[in-house]
Amino acid sequence: MGQLPFAADAPVSVARVGLKARDADSLADYYMKVLGLEELRRVDGTIGLGAGGRELLEIEGSSSLQPGDEHSAGLYHTAFLLPSRDDLARWVGHAAENRIGISGASDHLVSEAIYIYDPEGNGIEIYRDRQPQEWPSRDGQVQMATERLDLRALHASLPQADAGWSGIPENTIVGHVHLRVGDTETAEDWWHGEMGFDTVARYGDSAVFLSTGGYHHHIGANSWQSAGAGQRAKDRTGLSFVELGAKSGKPLGEKTDPWGNVIRTVGA
Repeated sequence: MGQLPFAADAPVSVARVGLKARDADSLADYYMKVLGLEELRRVDGTIGLGAGGRELLEIEGSSSLQPGDEHSAGLYHTAFLLPSRDDLARWVGHAAENRIGISGASDHLVSEAIYIYDPEGNGIEIYRDRQPQEWPSRDGQVQMATERLDLRALHASLPQADAGWSGIPENTIVGHVHLRVGDTETAEDWWHGEMGFDTVARYGDSAVFLSTGGYHHHIGANSWQSAGAGQRAKDRTGLSFVELGAKSGKPLGEKTDPWGNVIRTVGA
């Protein structure tokens, strides 16, 4: 197994995301077919999926759950970070061949990203990072943007003899998690005070990006759809938890943010 992406080098980084689903089997099948995640465990209706033997996603099923509400606090997207640009280009070919619907494709200056939704409405980002020395910055903050990503040009960048997509690369990780919150100022204060994260960038008063170790963001928080949202309903599909891995010196345990999003910290 090779080296993990830079995002994983930080003192605290994202380890896993947990989802609650009405149909765990179907949702797991989607992540295996569309992303190429591998099934690592299946116990009492809970399915663990990952890459290279490392679990990245836990899906817990219950048919009694109500559908998620995109205007509530919760998960905006889970972002799967591929090791290289070629890997992202291969996934574009896989998406085209299998008619996978894409909701967006953006060049964020620090990364190139493609966006889709799973069958239960959870956002997914598939992305690759540029090297940290290439990230633009101003006044101590990383500069990010949302520019059009040319998918055809990205796929065409692969050598003609390339074998194409053969499943998610073993060094794929969850690079970041983007949350829906009621207001970003409260979210920023909470991630500073409770979790010790640093603010890396802001988009006005509607989005904030935070990390440890100088990464462009391990956590995003926005109020684009959820401004003024209160506590999350516990009987809905969507986010179950975000699990962070701490390398050393960080308190371990579980906390909830001001909207009831569960944030766990475990040893890396």
